[in-house]
Amino acid sequence: MFLGLDLGTSGVKALLVDADQRIVGSGNAALTVSRPHPGWSEQDPADWVSAAREAIAALGSRPGIDLETIRGIGLSGHMHGATLLDAGDTVLRPCILWNDVRSHVEAKELDDEPAFREITGNIVFPGFTAPKLRWVAKNEPQIFEKVAKVLLPKDYLRLWLTGEHISDMSDSSGTAWLDMGARAWSDTLLGACDMRRDQMPALVEGSEVGGKLRADLASELGLSPGIPVAGGAGDNAASACGMGTVAPGTAFVSLGTSGVLFAANASYLPNPDSAVHAFCHAMPQTWHQMGVILSATDALNWYAGIAGAKPGDLTGELGENLKAPGSVTFLPYLSGERTPHNDAAIRGSFVGLAHESDRSALTRAVLEGVSFAFRDCMEALRAAGTELDRVTAIGGGSRSHYWLKVMATVLDVPVDVPADGDFGAAFGAARLALCAAENADAHEICTPPATESTIEPEVGMRDAFASAYERYRAAYPAVRGLMN
Repeated sequence: MFLGLDLGTSGVKALLVDADQRIVGSGNAALTVSRPHPGWSEQDPADWVSAAREAIAALGSRPGIDLETIRGIGLSGHMHGATLLDAGDTVLRPCILWNDVRSHVEAKELDDEPAFREITGNIVFPGFTAPKLRWVAKNEPQIFEKVAKVLLPKDYLRLWLTGEHISDMSDSSGTAWLDMGARAWSDTLLGACDMRRDQMPALVEGSEVGGKLRADLASELGLSPGIPVAGGAGDNAASACGMGTVAPGTAFVSLGTSGVLFAANASYLPNPDSAVHAFCHAMPQTWHQMGVILSATDALNWYAGIAGAKPGDLTGELGENLKAPGSVTFLPYLSGERTPHNDAAIRGSFVGLAHESDRSALTRAVLEGVSFAFRDCMEALRAAGTELDRVTAIGGGSRSHYWLKVMATVLDVPVDVPADGDFGAAFGAARLALCAAENADAHEICTPPATESTIEPEVGMRDAFASAYERYRAAYPAVRGLMN
């Protein structure tokens, strides 16, 4: 058996798979986020350990599951968090999370230094780890002086499990300290933040061994001592391992609260000017690109609240047949946008409202606007050298057949719908555990799921949606101008 532990913002999931990658069982434990000031988002790392214990115990309590049969553990987690430890591994302050924006000034300062884009291949976003440390240095200098190690959230769980300071390439890509091409820490970038290499964890590939389970903890948890803990991955790369998005040219589109267009690459293809994330993947000599939008199903949920209806009812009202875009354009920038604008200040809007703009028209506009945002991501990936000929849809929004028709037509590629199953980050982490424990080839283990159906683009509406996309693109600078 192989265990995947996924540390999410809202909880920890423990997923157990057998040697044939069949899911045997799972356990969950909830987490909460502290927001002591506007724009702040923090968690106590001790809560992660408590939640991991609870999730593992819940898994072990299921009939027929013997935790002593586990032969490897894989880790996944939310990225970019700054977990600060002193020389005795005591946590110095609550972890500053990925969605904390207090360091937006520091992020711009670092991004204005050419070395960051040149070495990391990415914009320095406020959510990344490096600007958080610069903020701590400015605002909490007494804490900054005590920092002996900076760990990413999932790697604090690794410290608990193994007693070692280790991270993987994919998660470390989101710090703004990694030389992405060399897959190593950059002394230049660390120095720009008054940091040193010895304050960083050792690096391994996600499919390699990244420590072994402590004997005393193994006894406490009911596991076997000394089993390997895989390097693991950041949450998006782990999800890609779960989806089998590891071969060059494979891609998925995630219609979750936020949205991700994720493409695997055989080489390092940066394009920071378009706000594309170019990160290391969770296996050797593999990279990936991501276009990220901040409001996907979140935009539909927001509109559903205003319309006083459930999101599924709104999309269901549209029927099965795709309709040509109407006169209303929706910009889904409810909390700013990342790809391609890197604009935290922009906000969403409806453009082109008229007396005939009924609920159905606005629902269609929302689905189309989010799909156009994904088209922006695809164009950004294309500018960075990645052409996609199909994508796999995952996430809650993928349950809407109508939305997938819009997406296929807007992106002008087939959209595959996987067969039912759990292919998320915890499953990807379990796959990486199998690779590390068995010294298996990750490309052979991380295969894609069976395809249940494929949504083809509506060729007859290609021109109509292309014209609507051009209106969408023209709306951003106009709305941005009104907000300045």
